[in-house]
Amino acid sequence: MLTIHDFDYELPEALIAQTPVEPRDSSRLLVLDRQSGDMRHQIFSQIVDHIQPGDLLIANDTKVMPARLLGKRADTGGRVEVFLLHRRSQDLWEVLVKPGKRMRPGQRVWFDDSLSCVVEDVTEYGGRIVRFLYEGLFETVLDALGETPLPPYIHQKLADPDRYQTVYARERGSAAAPTAGLHFTPELMNKVRDKGASFAFVTLNIGLGTFRPVRIESIADHVMHREFYSISPDTVDRILENKRQGGRIIAVGTTAVRTLESAAVTGQLTAGSAWSELFIYPGFQFRIIDALITNFHLPQSTLLMLVSAFAGRENVLAAYREAVRQNYRFFSFGDAMFIG
Repeated sequence: MLTIHDFDYELPEALIAQTPVEPRDSSRLLVLDRQSGDMRHQIFSQIVDHIQPGDLLIANDTKVMPARLLGKRADTGGRVEVFLLHRRSQDLWEVLVKPGKRMRPGQRVWFDDSLSCVVEDVTEYGGRIVRFLYEGLFETVLDALGETPLPPYIHQKLADPDRYQTVYARERGSAAAPTAGLHFTPELMNKVRDKGASFAFVTLNIGLGTFRPVRIESIADHVMHREFYSISPDTVDRILENKRQGGRIIAVGTTAVRTLESAAVTGQLTAGSAWSELFIYPGFQFRIIDALITNFHLPQSTLLMLVSAFAGRENVLAAYREAVRQNYRFFSFGDAMFIG
């Protein structure tokens, strides 16, 4: 039985990247052969060396919302943080509220004269359902008042919010970035295409599942919070044709993996939109992906478990120990791995 302690490793705090490197593709790249466990150290721009004609790279084109709103309670004036997770209808949103203990149905929060929200319900995981009241277009108001959310381990304010977006982001709806894609530049994507490979896109709106830790000993008992994804008929057709031609499917990031494997969990890759609650950990049988581009993930996290399911736990933990020895940068703004 695997426990959370089987996915632990020592990480000096100094290796947690606080700012992105410039240019994007100058981050480091650890190349891991998942069959042999062999490793190589390169720069991300050299990812082209590992791309073959006929490869199809699948990336998550979700766009991060300015999802963090700071306001005051209407009754006490106390400071409140509201973190947008998922839009249920035009004005109804699933959110996290901090502090949340006293935020019961009926409580109102003001952000400024043009925007407030009223709590309508409490979710099973302790979040809130709120209805926003505003003047004008909600997206315009949110852009003016909201802040780009950064993970809690990043303590420096981001000078350019666009650096927490991929260059191909287009479907607004995430509370966090699909960080493996942050390393790509338009020029690097064109070099990949020049090798005879191509890109296709899926969408998974990253929500609470990214921030929710595994709190129970046995990982098999962990329940993933659901996240909404969509995959187009064209992308499905391209994947199936690529596989028929013998090409590889390379997932750009763990969210692309979850989307693809969720859409194929019945055995047949299917187009459409749905909620994913898929938890991938060692023992999982991958149906779609052949290689993975990913960042370095938090100890005991579901993302580390997913990567371990693909490449083998011992291989992955050995690669992480090597990355620590080589002073790689970790987490969202950190360096990357190519696992093939």
